[in-house]
Amino acid sequence: MGSNHKLRISGTGCALVDYLYKPVDFSGEGFRKYLSSRPGDGGLSPGKLVFTEELEKFARTVYPEIRQELTGGAEPAAVNIGGPSIVPLIHASQLLLGLSAEVIYYGCCGNDKAGIFIKEKLASTSLNTRHYREAGGFTPFTDVLSDPAYDGGHGERVFINNIGAAREFLPGDLDEVFFKSDITVLGGTALVPEIHSDLNSILRKARESGSITVVNTVFDFLSEKDSPVKAWPLGDSNETYRHIDLLVTDREEALRYSGCSTAEEALAFFRKAGTGAAVITHGPHPVHFFSAGTLFGEIPDSQLPASEQVIGELRENPSLAGDTTGCGDNFTGGMIASVASQLLLKPEGPLDMISAIGLGVASGGFACFFHGGTFYEKFPGEKLQRINKYHRAWISQTGKNP
Repeated sequence: MGSNHKLRISGTGCALVDYLYKPVDFSGEGFRKYLSSRPGDGGLSPGKLVFTEELEKFARTVYPEIRQELTGGAEPAAVNIGGPSIVPLIHASQLLLGLSAEVIYYGCCGNDKAGIFIKEKLASTSLNTRHYREAGGFTPFTDVLSDPAYDGGHGERVFINNIGAAREFLPGDLDEVFFKSDITVLGGTALVPEIHSDLNSILRKARESGSITVVNTVFDFLSEKDSPVKAWPLGDSNETYRHIDLLVTDREEALRYSGCSTAEEALAFFRKAGTGAAVITHGPHPVHFFSAGTLFGEIPDSQLPASEQVIGELRENPSLAGDTTGCGDNFTGGMIASVASQLLLKPEGPLDMISAIGLGVASGGFACFFHGGTFYEKFPGEKLQRINKYHRAWISQTGKNP
């Protein structure tokens, strides 16, 4: 890569407005009333996503009444930009400050107040949104119910989503610039149905154009509803995995996409399917990963820990906690930023996957200290400055020098 080259990262997938409700007691009677009794039935399950229309069918009542009961009529604790595509891209653009890189998002919002909100907020970030267009209908949104006390104080969320205008975004909306980017990112496409169903051909075209391809996932409620037993499809066939250089997924999604029962088995599935490298996150638990030796050097199935610094600070001072919304998205953004910076700073030979995971861990951990997935900087470089503390601590903790 020449010294005058401006690295381009283009991404598409889920972008929405997050309405965060906190705290919501998952053990309370009002919540348990809406608990799922079997996978895909439209009820609520901690850590999982359900669509508003399916929850309405499950509960036999309209969603505004359900929300009223779940939240006690409280206003959202925070309203923020969310989504497994746009949040990682915003984060990557913040971490790449000062480097010759541009991060571009492709997508659409609705013609409503939420659309105005998200565009105004995006204007304060470094993300290029010239391909973020307005469509009919309403802007996609997710009500995020957060119980900080769940899982022994590690916290968990429930996501109630309405796809909205994302149904209007089509593969034909992706131009040649998108496919010829240095890095092409597809994030949370299960919430952008037309893109998700064409994922195989989109990734293949990007790969053929010389782009590095990154995919990060989201809970696929449509596939779960279709069959809670069969593995979720990624695109139109398992061939999709052959066109992925880096796959980032959480444990629940990894098990459902692979049809396996353990993280180790899921990694074996992704490797056999032809994935270049895969990372499985699991909240405060160790990260599982491998690399087949294409984008990164060859690495057998391995594990790396979460940040002891983050866990310790939250344990000692719970008042510092924001919520866990967006931790996985920021993890992905950290890995993307590391890949991009490595391409710019040392383009020869395979990239360092351990270094990329380390920045991902620090990024995901830092997201625990603010509400929602998107951190709005008071000055350029603020987020990078604050994350560096946790990145250095993780390097010291693991002895993994970048």
